[in-house]
Amino acid sequence: MNQILAKNRLAPNVVEFVLDAPKTVRNARPGQFVIVRVDEEGERVPFTVCDMDKSAGTLTLLIQTVGYTTMKLAELAVGDYVHDVVGPLGEPTDLDGYSDVCMVGGGIGTAVIYPQAKHLREIGKPADVIVGARDKSLIMYEDRFRAAARNLYLTTDNGSYVRQGFVTDVLKERLDAGERYDVVFAVGPMPMMRAVCNLTAAYRVKTIVSMNAMMVDGTGMCGCCRVKVGGETKYACIDGPEFDGHLIDWEDSMNRSRVYRETEQEHICRLTGKKER
Repeated sequence: MNQILAKNRLAPNVVEFVLDAPKTVRNARPGQFVIVRVDEEGERVPFTVCDMDKSAGTLTLLIQTVGYTTMKLAELAVGDYVHDVVGPLGEPTDLDGYSDVCMVGGGIGTAVIYPQAKHLREIGKPADVIVGARDKSLIMYEDRFRAAARNLYLTTDNGSYVRQGFVTDVLKERLDAGERYDVVFAVGPMPMMRAVCNLTAAYRVKTIVSMNAMMVDGTGMCGCCRVKVGGETKYACIDGPEFDGHLIDWEDSMNRSRVYRETEQEHICRLTGKKER
């Protein structure tokens, strides 16, 4: 059992939880993830390690309420417990060898790029950070990114904050202005990551993406998180979750992400009491 020590609502459908999880964070590194069960009968849901305090033994997760289990999680309060947290899992991110990094985050993808930005600042290699969202209410961690990034660029689809446009618009402007990034690290919705990869391919800039695929056991046994990379089958839970974005079969990955959409909607209707649309 892991107790919830703090809870903050960062956006209309995004909650930040700080959990007591000393055994989990003891060996955790940026880029890894954990699997959480709300209760004994709950499904196993993966969440990226957003932040951690090893001395305090705390783990920070961002929960976006998009499905049945995340809705149940969001209803918990400070002092409540989740049944278990398993991890750290997956391969940690290693951007230390790059001198000029650009990180691109869309929506909940900020949960993945923030610990990377924080780490690079700590080792003296602050990165440029581009954060995009549909509107101002969905921009998260702005102050934290300003403290960690070399330069922070914000953009909103509807122009409600800073500027109107997509993360790819900002990235293209930086590349056209002469920036020569060693690597771009992009995390967010699959259409956004695919768009970033299409752009960077034209500029021949190495691009890493985080594939937050469906998972069950997180150890490679179930095969649920299969990803086609360069024509080969990889498993996001043990080979990733990060891969060369230019090698991802995006059509296959996007189709797989939609497989359980109707089943998920049935569970949500059961939880909320609302009828299916």
